[in-house]
Amino acid sequence: MPFVTVNGAAIHYAGGRLWEAARGPAAVFLHGAGGTHEQWRFQMRQVEARWNALAVDLPGHGDSQGDGCRTVADYRDFVRDLLNALGVPRAVLVGHSMGGGIAQSFALAHPDRLAALVLVGTGARLRVHPDVFAAIRRNVGEAARLISGWAYSQEALPATVAQGAQAFARNRAAVLEGDFRACDACDLMHEIAAIRLPTLVLCGEEDRLTPVKYARFLQEQIPGAALIVVPGAGHMVMVEKPVEFNRALIAFLETNLGPTTS
Repeated sequence: MPFVTVNGAAIHYAGGRLWEAARGPAAVFLHGAGGTHEQWRFQMRQVEARWNALAVDLPGHGDSQGDGCRTVADYRDFVRDLLNALGVPRAVLVGHSMGGGIAQSFALAHPDRLAALVLVGTGARLRVHPDVFAAIRRNVGEAARLISGWAYSQEALPATVAQGAQAFARNRAAVLEGDFRACDACDLMHEIAAIRLPTLVLCGEEDRLTPVKYARFLQEQIPGAALIVVPGAGHMVMVEKPVEFNRALIAFLETNLGPTTS
């Protein structure tokens, strides 16, 4: 998979196509705290076959160099620099959890660079339970099990939850804590009404980390936003219910990126 240099660091992303102007803006997938591009594997299979698309490992995550960022605004500026480095003039940002906060912040700061927004399992305010920080300080593996246990629905397979915990446990403690500190400080509740972009809000009905009420607030505050609540899914809705998730995502992209151009 390819790398691109951003601010002196090698940044890893999935999505091997060269950018084609005829294929329109790029769909850019942003993972949440402690995540990687792998969280979008079920979406990338479909989206990159039809449009320009990439799923990035944010700095310090997955195979990307760096130490992570300490604020959502810093991650927002990284995304701007990433798009510049790749020569992507406009994008649809698809952001999950912390990635959704980054997408909202980007939409407020650089609306001319976006064609649309997809906000997944996220909120305008992203408070973090104190137990998360306490667990990270004790042991990353313990924190990973705690977070993964909260991130999936009650119906999720134990193996799925265990795989999620293993992925979280690969993070360095400083990066993981930095992500959750960035989330905890993120509060865009009084700003998001200024967003004037086509917006789709997606949330799992059983999301315990960013409950449905967070999604409803986004839908109510962002003019014209649409909300889809996916039954039987938790915070990791795109992993737990990829068929239902992709159906909604593809329909939204067809409306805002145009028909497929293989």
